[in-house]
Amino acid sequence: MKKYSYIIVDDDAESILKTKTTAAGFSELSFTASASNFQEGLNLVLEHKPSLVFLEIDPKNKASELSLAFISELHRFFQEIPKIIITTNKKDKAFDAIQYGVFDYILKPVAHVDFLKSVLRLKKANLDSKTPQFIEEPTSIVIDNVNNVTIPQNVEKPLTICIKSYGDYRYLNAADICYFQADNNSTDIYLNTGEMITAFKTLKHFESVLTYPFIRIHNSYVINRNYIARIHSGNSICYIKNSSKKIPFSKTYKTNVDQIISDFAAGNYLEI
Repeated sequence: MKKYSYIIVDDDAESILKTKTTAAGFSELSFTASASNFQEGLNLVLEHKPSLVFLEIDPKNKASELSLAFISELHRFFQEIPKIIITTNKKDKAFDAIQYGVFDYILKPVAHVDFLKSVLRLKKANLDSKTPQFIEEPTSIVIDNVNNVTIPQNVEKPLTICIKSYGDYRYLNAADICYFQADNNSTDIYLNTGEMITAFKTLKHFESVLTYPFIRIHNSYVINRNYIARIHSGNSICYIKNSSKKIPFSKTYKTNVDQIISDFAAGNYLEI
C-alpha cells in the first residue's frame, strides 16, 4: 500500500493534535513532523520533502507569518511541490487558495469524512511521493484563437504559452508577460519588451487557466506579481517595473493585492 508522508504547519498546538489524530485513522498517511511558524515549516519541508503539507493560512498568532505565501516560497525551491491541504476555520480564503493550486481545503475542526475524501483523491491522482527534482522542463498552454484551449496537467514547470491562429503559432514565455488587459472579448498581452500581442480569448479565460504569479487585481487586469515595482494603496495603483504603466486595482480584488504585499514581506525582505 502506498504511503503518503505529511507535515503539519499550524500555530495552534491543539489543532495540530486534532489533525494528527484524525490522520492516524488512515494507514495510508504517515506523520513526519509539525511546525508552528513559517520558517520552521519551510525548513521541515525542505529537509523531509513530504508528500503532503497540512497548512493553516489564517493563524491565531500573526507573528507565525503563516499564509498562502508559504506555497509561493516552496515554488522557489522545488520544480514540483508537495500537495498542499489547507486546514483553517474560515471559508473566505478558499478562492485565494484555489488560485495557488492547493490540493484540498478542509475546514476545522477536521473531520474523518474530509480526510477520507482527500485520501481517495490522492489515490485517484496516483501521487508520486518521490523526492521532488530540482530540474526545469518546459511545458505549454496553447491558446487557440480558432478552436479550444489545451491545458497541461502540471503548470508548475516553466510555462510556454502558444497563441495559435490559423496555422500561426506564436510562442511566449509566461515569465516574460507583465500583465493581461481585457479588450471586450479579446485580451491584450503585454510583454517585458514593451510588445503587445492580442489573443481572442476573454480575460476571465486567462484567469481560469493561469495560476500564481498571475493574479487578477481588476475587472480589466491580470498582473504578473513578479513585475510589480510599487503598490500605492491610497491611489489603488500598481506600478510595473521598467515602465511608466500604472495599473489600477479595485476593491473587489483588494484581497489579492493584500496577498501580493504579504508575499513580498515573506521573502528576503527589508522594510525601511
